[in-house]
Amino acid sequence: MKKIEAIIRPHKLDEVREALQEAGFRGLTVTEVKGYGRQMGHSEIYRGSEYTINFLPKTKIDIVCADAAMDKAIDIILKHAKTGEVGDGKIFVSSVEEVIRVRTDETGEAAV
Repeated sequence: MKKIEAIIRPHKLDEVREALQEAGFRGLTVTEVKGYGRQMGHSEIYRGSEYTINFLPKTKIDIVCADAAMDKAIDIILKHAKTGEVGDGKIFVSSVEEVIRVRTDETGEAAV
């Protein structure tokens, strides 16, 4: 099994979620996060004063899926989260050794 962590722009969340749901991915976890990459934040002017915003708001999506479904999930995220601008985000993939559903004690892919 694989864990896919995708950091995307917040306004792209609904589009990505709907596409994943239509493709049969039944569960995901969403977290509001802040961070920066190559953008290194930006400056804004508010009421005549300049403010530097070092950490930009992003959305993190976590999905655990079967190895065979990994490429499909990544393709969906890439297609629906991409704007072509700096700051579109990152996708991280890692291996998951075990999953256990607490309610039923199911393990492995059956628990996902």
